[in-house]
Amino acid sequence: MHAITGSGWVELITGSMFSGKTEELLRRLRRAEIAGQEVAVFKPAIDDRYGETTIGSHNGRQWEATVVDNEGDGVWQMLDDLNGEQVVAIDEANFFSEELVAVCEALAADGRRVIVSGTDQTFRAEPFTPVPQLMALAEYVDKLQAICTVCGEPATRNQRLIDGEPAHVDDPTIMVGAEESYEARCRNCHTLRSD
Repeated sequence: MHAITGSGWVELITGSMFSGKTEELLRRLRRAEIAGQEVAVFKPAIDDRYGETTIGSHNGRQWEATVVDNEGDGVWQMLDDLNGEQVVAIDEANFFSEELVAVCEALAADGRRVIVSGTDQTFRAEPFTPVPQLMALAEYVDKLQAICTVCGEPATRNQRLIDGEPAHVDDPTIMVGAEESYEARCRNCHTLRSD
């Protein structure tokens, strides 16, 4: 809680895949824990890459999390699952419905520090709802960059690959995956198949 205003706030960590979003989220959680703050961590049910009840970074760091339904009103379960924790972390915001925005607002209005991470663009380089809305309401926003796997420049895009080739523009927006399905790319090296 902010000492002067007595209010909570929202922090958003965003950027492309492989930019260190979850690693930064985990770093902030460790610091909160060192400060003696109670922490609650949530993740979407759709993301089981690092285990059913853990969030994890690509370099192997993990934290136990409560799994919540990522669709519709399921995100409101987060409020019911809290036991007075001062810090609430939400990983993979891009997999949640737009209801996540209202949940984050409610948590901050209740005096909590809300730390959210998620990629801001789809594999098509379009805004990935609800992250753009969270960017607009958050008090603090950090946009991280990865390294382009093609040219080595700063990467801000998610290149989806299917059998080693760029995904088709009409492929489904959500496809959970890691190194086997995605690469970080810069604007110039990012491509889509439209044939």
